[in-house]
Parts: sequence; structure tokens; C-alpha cells
Amino acid sequence: MPVFTRTLLQINIGAFVLQILLGQGMLAWFALWPSDWLAGGSPTLATFWQLVSYSFLHGSLTHLGLNMFALYMFGPAVEYRWGARGMAEVYFTSVVTGALAQIVVGAALTHSNAPVVGASAGVFGLLLTFALLFPERRIVLLIPPIPLPARTFVAVYAAIELLLGVTGSVNGVAHFAHLGGLAGAGLVYLWKRQSPRRQ
Repeated sequence: MPVFTRTLLQINIGAFVLQILLGQGMLAWFALWPSDWLAGGSPTLATFWQLVSYSFLHGSLTHLGLNMFALYMFGPAVEYRWGARGMAEVYFTSVVTGALAQIVVGAALTHSNAPVVGASAGVFGLLLTFALLFPERRIVLLIPPIPLPARTFVAVYAAIELLLGVTGSVNGVAHFAHLGGLAGAGLVYLWKRQSPRRQ
């Protein structure tokens, strides 16, 4: 397990343990609250911090488990290809663009005051990066167990996320954070392609 992927796994698991111990106080300080950004006031330093800190919190053990499983599956391949610094660039860019997408588009559409938590934006960024680096690598879906090329898998997944986000047919999921994570990863990939020395 490469060092940055292992560190992300440890931090996310540790943060979940703190959530259990400290309760709602963790959400108040570290979750992303889109309503604070849309209220019209000046964002505080803590609000800006939440553009990253929300990604280390999770809503349930299942939520944490699914994100950490995806990080375990796709993180090492990206880190071995781009190194720890390159993976950090794509992961945290995706986290921030995911937060901004949820604030600008998601919260505006749903008018929800619920906090946003989870590593999904960063995970979606890693998933797209994996598909761009290894487009023909096969990914087997959990349900149904159908093997697909990575690029096809990501394209289908992105289309589903966009449909669910626009229609609002599944509540409680930050679909535009996922899509924002994909966009952030795409930007980092193009940036690295234009300057190969950065890899």
C-alpha cells in the first residue's frame, strides 16, 4: 500500500472514530454547510477550511466503508503512476471542486440546509484519473457483477450521477459533489498532460 493512499485511509478512519466520540460537534465545525455560503455573508476562515475538512467525515459506517473500499481499489494505481504528490494534487483538487459544485449547483437546486460530508468527491476524482490512465483496465461492478472497461464504467457512472442530480430522485446524496470531483480530476489530468515534467 503506497504511503499517501495508506495515510488517507488512516485519517478517514480516525476521523470517523472522533465523530463517534465527539458527536455533532464534529459536523458543526468540519462538515461543509452550503447554506453558509449561500446566505450572502462573508465566509469565515472556518468556512474555507470546510472545503477540505468535510471530505474526512462520513454519515455512517457504510458510507465510510464504500468510500474507503474505492480508495483502496483505485488509489494505489494512481499513486504508483503519479507518485504521492501527484495523487495528492488530484485528490484534493477533486475534493475542493466537488465542494464548490455542491454549493453552486447542488444546494441551489435542492435548497437543502443539510451538511455535506464524505470522501466521495476525491474518490470520484481518483476513479476518473484511473480511467484516463488505464482506459482498458476492467472494472467489475458489485451489482450487477458486469465487467466493463474503466472508461466505459466512469462514463456510465457520471451519466447516472448527472441524471440523479438534475431530477433529485435520490435524496441525501451530494451528486454534484461527485460530478465536481470528476471535473477537478479532469483539470489536473489535462494540466499534467500539457507539462509532462509535473508527473
